[in-house]
Amino acid sequence: MAVSGFLFVSWRIFQLVILIPIVGMLAWFVHGYVESNQLTPNFILVLFIVSVLALAWCFATLFNYLRARHDALFVALIDLGFVGALIGGIVTLRGISNANCSSFSSGSLYFDLGPFGYYGRQSDSPWAVNINKTCAMLKASWALAIIATLTFFVTFLLALLVHRNHKNDDKVVVKREYHTSRHSHRRSASRSRGTSRGGSRSHYDDHRPRSSGGRSQSRRRQYYV
Repeated sequence: MAVSGFLFVSWRIFQLVILIPIVGMLAWFVHGYVESNQLTPNFILVLFIVSVLALAWCFATLFNYLRARHDALFVALIDLGFVGALIGGIVTLRGISNANCSSFSSGSLYFDLGPFGYYGRQSDSPWAVNINKTCAMLKASWALAIIATLTFFVTFLLALLVHRNHKNDDKVVVKREYHTSRHSHRRSASRSRGTSRGGSRSHYDDHRPRSSGGRSQSRRRQYYV
């Protein structure tokens, strides 16, 4: 494995470490909205869907690295697409950046959280028991999403590097196969010439008259006459 391939796999593993907590924390929110028979707000749903798709993509390219190496350019384009998608999820959840999670009891996001915010506390919802924990989980998901965006941009560059290195390897293999075929053709041609010369000489030797035997017979005939 080349250095670029090793770095690509290492960053993929780092992405898994970042994306798994994001998916886990946001899945808890999605489950709470489903249990409360309410629609999940977009500022949670967008980042959750993008994180799930990114996590699946990381697992697929990591376990099928040998196949992904041949399609490194396609992998680079998909990683660049996830950079844009994660930025969109970060922008929709940007309201949590200014929230004070040590005393989370004000702000527009506090009222928009439904069963996890103001309305959940007023109706004694079990999802609003620890409102500060809810704020901390959202802010952690938002911060990890920023880190994941940077890592996907790094893997985008590494995938381009893997594509270039693998393309050069293919060219070297083709050149080597071409040279070996030329040498083998020359050797076979020289062998065929040698066998043809040897065959002509042996054929000439078989049909060449033997002069020593003819001379002895003529001498014997002259003696008896």
